[in-house]
Amino acid sequence: MELVVYDKAGNETGRKVNLDESVFGIEPNEHAVYLEVKQYLAAQRQGTHKSKERSEITASTRKLKKQKGSGSARYGDIKSPIFKGGGRVFGPKPRDYGFKLNKAVKRLAKRSMLSRKMKDNSIKVLEDLNLEVPKTKDFVRLLDAFNVAEKKSLFVLPETNENLYLSSRNLQKTKVLKYNEISSYDLANAGEIFFFEGAVKKFQENLKR
Repeated sequence: MELVVYDKAGNETGRKVNLDESVFGIEPNEHAVYLEVKQYLAAQRQGTHKSKERSEITASTRKLKKQKGSGSARYGDIKSPIFKGGGRVFGPKPRDYGFKLNKAVKRLAKRSMLSRKMKDNSIKVLEDLNLEVPKTKDFVRLLDAFNVAEKKSLFVLPETNENLYLSSRNLQKTKVLKYNEISSYDLANAGEIFFFEGAVKKFQENLKR
């Protein structure tokens, strides 16, 4: 399995990279993808929701009426949940929504998403690019060369590149990540995926561990 390497102007360089079929050519496992996307989204939740229970309400503790003889239901103070402004019964409490997922499942999920994107012809390989200074205009030219300025795109780096990251930071539909920072959510959310040439081998090795 091979892919052509493009330059920053969108032209073929004449070189090709070999892709491992065990990473880019498997039968997608939808459930593994679902689990990793669910874990990613769960980790984004702050979990700071909180409502006051009866014991946390500031109000009088005076019993509103006598226990017996009224002919209606008995109740105590104004903090009772049946009154407006009273405490809430079984309300939300701060919690962590994250959950554990085995590394093998996460690797399978990424391979599944890459295989699906490969079938859709949504993966391209670019020659390694270094910008001398952070400049969004230069990065926009790269997007225009591949007609993805209006599409969601993901660029995979072989190593940290501050200039590329800063150049793309203001572009809402573009995401630039190092090869070992990517989740299945990032792959699924991107319409087009661009691997820089040096990232292909590292990414494949990372998924085989």
